[in-house]
Amino acid sequence: MEQNQLEQLKAVKEEMTRFMLTYKFGMDEMNTKLNILKEEFQHIHEYNPIEHIKSRIKSPESILKKVHRKNLEISLDSIRKNIHDIVGIRIVCSFISDIYRVSKMIQNQKDIKLIECKDYIKNPKPNGYKSLHLILSIPVFMSDREEEVFVEIQIRTVAMDFWASLEHKIYYKYNKSIPENLTKELTDAAMVANELDDRMEQLNREMNYIKEQNDTDLDSLKINNKNFHMPIKLLESLKRKN
Repeated sequence: MEQNQLEQLKAVKEEMTRFMLTYKFGMDEMNTKLNILKEEFQHIHEYNPIEHIKSRIKSPESILKKVHRKNLEISLDSIRKNIHDIVGIRIVCSFISDIYRVSKMIQNQKDIKLIECKDYIKNPKPNGYKSLHLILSIPVFMSDREEEVFVEIQIRTVAMDFWASLEHKIYYKYNKSIPENLTKELTDAAMVANELDDRMEQLNREMNYIKEQNDTDLDSLKINNKNFHMPIKLLESLKRKN
């Protein structure tokens, strides 16, 4: 291979590395924000609305396949503009109300822009799929530039996530052509999962009511698994100022 071709390949590789790193940094920044929200909520409300978080970056091969499927120009600028799920983050919550609470907390971040929202909870897909999908834009500060990175976030309950995982496995096991009887079973299972979510939501409301009635522990503060005594005079003083 000629030296000129080698230099060109090196330049392309460097550009592609920078491109993928930008998305990696965007994912890291988004995960940091989510972890801060989790910890803040845990300390302030003694409750964590997020069960777990899973994140991934599409491989260059997967990106190229999607570019071909969408019949897009093969260029990094075209990919940046048109492929919005290179970074994917799935947030699993305990209750349906937590989904919208987490979504609101994310969107309230000043440096995050909401690009698109698809609510498959209020408007489920025909097969029973439920989830809240957000396409967000987040700034990533490199050494010599600022890049806007698209991030797709899916927020769902444990029941929704279990159903979606099962549907995904069956979908690919039957090569994307699910037998009619299994399709009906999956739809029925989605209804059962929805009923479970509704019952758990009712239990959550009842538990919150009981907690509010019995929440009298005002003289201690727990931070980083350590208990700190809260002087009543300080609390009273702060209360007067508020």
